[in-house]
Amino acid sequence: MKWRKVMALVMAFSIMGGTVISAESAKDQVQLIINGEVSKDGAVVIDGKTYVPIRDFNGLVNFDPSGGKVVFDQPNVHMFLFKGDTVFGNVNKGNKVKFNVFSQIDTLKTDISGVKVAITDPSGNVKDIQSQDIKGAQKDNFWFRTNDFTYDFKTAGNYRVGFYIKESKDGSYTLVSEKVITAIN
Repeated sequence: MKWRKVMALVMAFSIMGGTVISAESAKDQVQLIINGEVSKDGAVVIDGKTYVPIRDFNGLVNFDPSGGKVVFDQPNVHMFLFKGDTVFGNVNKGNKVKFNVFSQIDTLKTDISGVKVAITDPSGNVKDIQSQDIKGAQKDNFWFRTNDFTYDFKTAGNYRVGFYIKESKDGSYTLVSEKVITAIN
């Protein structure tokens, strides 16, 4: 009979100990803000070191479980917005603007299968501008220019033009760079 009481006490203390450990690790969760944007996942502080989710840094992330390594590739992407022959960055709210996006990409260390440019309005609605499959391995240094595209900047705020890369034909696009267009009153 005594062994049952001892076992019940051991189980109760184990459950309480697990709860204390869980509460302690939750205390180490910290808010992560990258370029003014709050990360959904946040960061964790363990033994005085801060660990952040690498996918929040707009790059290509690959995990090699057999080698026990994470490979992060963030190419340099320079984006220029052209209205005709004129570079721009601000528009008046309510204007329809015909423009194209010129992107120069370098220091890409990963093979890719496609690129895409899209625009996100201040409410978070995304509209694809243009995408293109890349035939064969594409590395290091290339250029991509979209066709002219007409967009209605209906509300004031920041519109984000994003450059995306797709590593494999069946994979999804990953944001690697953005440029902001500000629609002003």
